[in-house]
Parts: sequence; structure tokens; C-alpha cells
Amino acid sequence: MSNPLPRRSFLATSLSLAGAASLSAVECDVAPAAAAPTAAAPALAAPAAAGKLLAYVGTFSSPLSDVLPTQVDLPPGNGRGIHIFEVNRQTGAWSPVGEVRMGTSPSCLAVNADGTRLYSANETDRVVDGKQGSVSAFAINRQTGALELLNTVPSGGAGPTYVSLHPAGKHLLVANYFGGSIAVLPITADGRLAPASDVRDDAGAIGPTKAKNAPPGSFAFSGHDRTHAHQIAAAPGGRFVLHVDLGLDKIYVWKFDAATGKLTPNTPDSVSLPPGDGPRHFHFHPNGKWLYSIQEEGSTIALFDWNSEAGTLTHRKTLSSLPPGYAGSNFCSEILTSDDGKFVYAGNRLHDSIGIFAIGPQGELTPVADEWTRGNYPRSFTFDPSGQFLACCNQRADHVAIFRVNRDTGTLQFTGHYAPVGNPSHIVYLELPAAS
Repeated sequence: MSNPLPRRSFLATSLSLAGAASLSAVECDVAPAAAAPTAAAPALAAPAAAGKLLAYVGTFSSPLSDVLPTQVDLPPGNGRGIHIFEVNRQTGAWSPVGEVRMGTSPSCLAVNADGTRLYSANETDRVVDGKQGSVSAFAINRQTGALELLNTVPSGGAGPTYVSLHPAGKHLLVANYFGGSIAVLPITADGRLAPASDVRDDAGAIGPTKAKNAPPGSFAFSGHDRTHAHQIAAAPGGRFVLHVDLGLDKIYVWKFDAATGKLTPNTPDSVSLPPGDGPRHFHFHPNGKWLYSIQEEGSTIALFDWNSEAGTLTHRKTLSSLPPGYAGSNFCSEILTSDDGKFVYAGNRLHDSIGIFAIGPQGELTPVADEWTRGNYPRSFTFDPSGQFLACCNQRADHVAIFRVNRDTGTLQFTGHYAPVGNPSHIVYLELPAAS
């Protein structure tokens, strides 16, 4: 693949949050690989006297001219970087209050537990030497929510598509989709990112181009051309780290050394999904005993039992993410479990829906409803801290659509509110303290 753009990339920090001083735009060199000095993390709990609630939206903000032929997203780069909104807690409506201009597609975000740092995966492959992408660390102004760039480091591979924080808060975990690798980045005392303490490259036999469980007439083919690490996250407790490789049809399990930031293969080191189905994302049930994996090309949800002592996954059941009778192509995206452990939500791109499933006493899923996302190509969705609203990133429609969640039935009701965002990819929320 060609690499037409120079290493120097535009990163303009332009914040105009209400009540905050506007920061002038700056052009920065990306930190070289030798530079030291730092998620979707769970939303922060609302304080007793709630202050403002902010939503940060990661986007595709740069046209990628050298994407792989199998890249189904083909983002035109309509976003401007990280977009910032204030959220109305009663209606769910979003109001724009600022942005951090970045030309490196900060497509996935993570916020640390105390709400003082934000990290972005910059999904490109041409920022640093060796066609690596990068990850940026920002300080958060706890009074205004404004972001200040701390540093940017190599991600350990091309196209970092996912970042998450280890529960101890001292390491950032990165999945590099185009590079087929995962990395562990230590977080320094001031929140900056240090060079990777570990990088692991995926390897093995690539799955078939036709998913075993694809709907009739499906031409869904996105990642079975090479290795593609798509998500990485720690299991509850932090002793183990899991990551999926879509091209290899596997979920990997690693032992994690919190002192050194090193990964060691567990025994066994992985579980396999049906050939060609393409695991994309996973989410643990709040009880820590069940894991739900969504398959991008097979359009399925798989239920696994998780043994937290041995670090092993045991497959129990698989069902379709789509309504009965669906035929044709579909690419699954996000999967989330509600914080009360009652429902699973599954994203369907092309069908453009969120499948809603009730969770039974043994973790089994029963279809409840399919809600139209009010836009095209739902890449991800996120609950607000109260669990009363769900915001959906409709990537190709260039907006975020807001739904009210029925906590009893699990169903979604569109609020009528949209937030215009070019190529939205991922959302994290932040609770600000109440004004004194």
C-alpha cells in the first residue's frame, strides 16, 4: 500500500466550551517512537448533586486513501476530531459545546475512573515510522470538560481501532485492526502514555470468506483477508485480558502482569468461533460469569461461560442478531449488556437496527425487539450514566440518534433528538462536579 501523506499531521485543539477559555489551534508533530511521557471505559457515576453531563464523540476525520479492499466502512473523513456535547439529563437532547480538531481519526475513546484523563485511538497507519497508528492522551479540565493534549505515542501497529483501560488504571490496552496486533501502553503518574510495554502480533490460518452462519444470500465479507485485532479489554478483576481477531475467528485470553505490563498466553490461549463468522466485539455480563460475543460477518451472538479462576471460555449457545426471515448482507457492530444485567443490545449495519434480547436466569438470550437506528450504518452505541438513554453513532448518516430506554422491557423509544456529527464512531460520557 502507498503512503502518500507526510508524517506531519494536523492536530488542532480548538475548544470553545461555554465558560472556558478558547485554546488556539496548533499544528503538532506526532511523538516519535522513542518518546516517553499516558477507553470504552464505563461511564462515571453521577455525583449526589449532579453537575453538567458531557458526551465526547470520536470520529473518522481523515480520508484514508490506502485502505484495504475489504474495508467496508470506507470513511470519507467527515468528522473534525473529537466532538463535545452537553447532554440534557431529562430529555436526552445534545447541544454542541466544543471540539478538538484532529486529522487522525480518533475513532475510539476511553476516560479514566476519576474523569481526569481521556485517551483516543487514532485510526490511521501513516502517523509514525513503520506505518503505525498512534494513541493520544488528554488532560480533562474537571470544571469545564475542556481537553488539553498531553502526548501522542505509537500504537504498536497500523489502524488502532479500540482502546480500553485496565481496571488498575495504570495501563491502556490497544487493538490495531490493520496491523493485526495488540499493545499495552503504560500510563505515567501525570496521565501521559509511555512506549508500549508489550506488543503481540496475531498469527494463524485466516478464516473463509463465506461466514458459516451468515444469513441466506449474504455477501458480507470484511475481514477474512488477514489478521484483524478488533477489540481488547480486561476481564473483571484485571487478572486476564481478552482480545478478538476477526480474520482468525478467535477470542484470545492472556494473563496480565500488572507490575510489568506484560501479556502471557493463557492455557488454552484462545477459543474459536465458527469459520468466517468474524468475532468483532464482546461484553461481560455484570455478574462476571457470562460473556457475549458478536460476529460481524455471521450476524450472530455467542454466549460463553467465563471461568474467572482459570481464565477460560466455554461456548454454550449461539443465536442470530437479526429478526427471523432476514436475507441478504449485514455487518454486526456493537454489543452491550445493560448495567442491571437484564438485556443485551446488538448492532446491525445494513439492517440498520439494534437487536434487543432479554437475558434469562442462566444467561440465555430471548429476542425482544428490533429498533431502527434512524440512520445508516450504526457503528456503536453507548448508554448514558443513568441508563435511561442510549446514543447511537450512525456512521454513514453523519449523526448521533438518541433513544430513551425502557428499563423494564428493554425496548428503545426514539426521542426525536439528533446530534450532527460527521462519521461518528464512539461515545464516552463524563460527569462534571456540581457548581459550588
